[in-house]
Amino acid sequence: MVQKKVAKNKKGKKKIAAAPVIAQRKEEPKKVENPLIEKRSKNFGIGQDIQPKRDLYRFVRWPKCVRLQRQKAVLQTRLKVPPPINQFSQTLDKQTAVNLFKLLDKYRPETKLAKKQRLKERAEQRAKGEEEKVKKRPNVIKQGTNSVTTAIEQKKASLVIIAHDVDPIELVIFLPTLCRKMGVPYCIIKGKSRLGRLVHRKTCSCVALTTTNSEDKNQLNKLLEAIKTNFNDRFEEIRRHWGGGLVGVKSAAKIAKLEKAKAREAAQKVAV
Repeated sequence: MVQKKVAKNKKGKKKIAAAPVIAQRKEEPKKVENPLIEKRSKNFGIGQDIQPKRDLYRFVRWPKCVRLQRQKAVLQTRLKVPPPINQFSQTLDKQTAVNLFKLLDKYRPETKLAKKQRLKERAEQRAKGEEEKVKKRPNVIKQGTNSVTTAIEQKKASLVIIAHDVDPIELVIFLPTLCRKMGVPYCIIKGKSRLGRLVHRKTCSCVALTTTNSEDKNQLNKLLEAIKTNFNDRFEEIRRHWGGGLVGVKSAAKIAKLEKAKAREAAQKVAV
């Protein structure tokens, strides 16, 4: 028997288009959490959990001395610095300092090599039986805290130069007051290494000029006039001036935010 083909109804239901691949979300199986295992969230604050490893390509590992210098500078700006210590932040201006060092270069003490050579020549003269040519001792600067303090107390020092970065500062903290009391001009300059180069050392805390040559009197008088104006005459002002107490960028932003909020509240109260 031949089966008759049944005619399909053309007006059937329309097929719905399949959803795009992006819209087809795969349902991920839910993770089964073990109730015996506790979640331990990490705290990456200072002194807490170890920080995760990061790319240190652009970071610089500064030497310890540099880090200490920077930390000290930050502390000195943040904390309140008393006047006896803060006075060492006010140093001699550049032009006066250059002229001062030009003068001090003429009164540098002799080096070890020069002294050895002088004593050798003197010994040779003695060995030959010749008369020793005794030269007048040249005028040189006094160096070191003990020698300078003695020169100030005996009023032999005509000018005292103190370094601003002596560590510990207690070695020279009394010198400005002593100089003012004894009527000796003093100044504070930048760099103990600069004073060290004058006396053939690595560093030097302070030096004092006691006697000078007659040709340098005018130059010394001009320097003393400028130094007295900047230091000795301003001693009372310097004695009252505190240092530090400056807040950082973050703290300043917080303070500004609080002040702004207070101003807004005050304005709202006035409007009401």
